[in-house]
Amino acid sequence: EVQVAESGGGLAQAGGSLRLSCVASGFLFGDYVIGWFRQAPGKEREGVACITRSDGSTYYADSVKGRFTISSDYTKNTVYLQMNSLNPEDTAVYYCAAYETLEPIGAVSNPMAQWRFDYWGQGTQVTVSS
Repeated sequence: EVQVAESGGGLAQAGGSLRLSCVASGFLFGDYVIGWFRQAPGKEREGVACITRSDGSTYYADSVKGRFTISSDYTKNTVYLQMNSLNPEDTAVYYCAAYETLEPIGAVSNPMAQWRFDYWGQGTQVTVSS
């Protein structure tokens, strides 16, 4: 059974940094995608970034390009989200999610569509103060 669990949330000041971790395990297929989503109070959940296991291809939402970096260390079954230049608008609960796939994210349209993701973590709170 696939399990994903995120950690690393907390409080940061505007302009600061945080790194989130997602430990994912139990995949049966050879390839999968790990994504990060966030949901701010009163807003819908939105995709932030994702990465394909097989080729390392990545995707970023426009709102985080140049500030956030998704990376992986599969020896530890872990995907990271490095968040730099944080601002109060980044305050949200951040979720790690995953799906098994036969195609890397570069081969599909809308790779961060939430319906693609079958497995979700419980979320970790990120709060950015001004």
